Amino acid sequence: MAEQTSSAVIRAGSPPERETAGPGRAGAGRTEAGRAEKPDSAVVRDALGVGIAVGLSGFAFGVTSAGSGLSVLQTCALSLLVFTGASQFALVGAIAAGGNPLTAAAGAFFLGVRNAFYGLRLSQLLALPRVVRPFAAHWVIDETAAVSLAQPTRRSARIGFTVTGLTLYVLWNLTTLLGALGAEAIGDTDAWGLDAAGPAVFLALLAPMLRTSTERAVAGVAVLLGLGLLPVLPAGVPVLAAALAAPAVLYVEGRRAARSATGENPRPDTQQADGRQGEDR
Repeated sequence: MAEQTSSAVIRAGSPPERETAGPGRAGAGRTEAGRAEKPDSAVVRDALGVGIAVGLSGFAFGVTSAGSGLSVLQTCALSLLVFTGASQFALVGAIAAGGNPLTAAAGAFFLGVRNAFYGLRLSQLLALPRVVRPFAAHWVIDETAAVSLAQPTRRSARIGFTVTGLTLYVLWNLTTLLGALGAEAIGDTDAWGLDAAGPAVFLALLAPMLRTSTERAVAGVAVLLGLGLLPVLPAGVPVLAAALAAPAVLYVEGRRAARSATGENPRPDTQQADGRQGEDR
């Protein structure tokens, strides 16, 4: 949703494992991965917090969309059918700036592509029944992915996904309608800071998961790529380009590890050759 970051990238970790107990196992109250179980009430509380905080930024979208010339019906249709806040803001922002509708739609499309990558991860994580998957796919966005991936078990991940998606979908569409109807009364959304609510919540979810130097390096390079390319590339493309931070950092880390390993056992072939020469003597 007003997004507006997996992987930004979120540290997904391993899929939540089944709960285990018994001698030699993780023990009751913990998962096989060693992560403590989380009460359902805590998952619901966190999911509601994210859904409410980000859902309120629908006011900003409703006002922005109405101010760009879209009707109330068109504005509400975008939230109901598209339901990915950053893409919606990119679309109405480009239209408000006088851009071609097709170009604006293309930029919004590129920005929404990241949700497909979230879907690949969440399909394994949630393992939902086939009948439910087409409906759940509509809720695959930054916030639902963040809440789901933060959970220690599949059960809590499903609860987090469902509560976040439902809360956010209902509140986002409601506030979109209210914002579109009351655009003149609300005034300048920048003064309210509503457009920053979604990204702020997403960063708050992401920051605690950057636990290693590699993860922090990936996040830092992604920020530099996204902000650096923003002035020169169409809307949505810098977000996709920022994904190159992960392979770039991993490549550098791999080269560094290879050099370190070589330094621990320098020129092994030469040592073996010297040994063979000694035997020949």
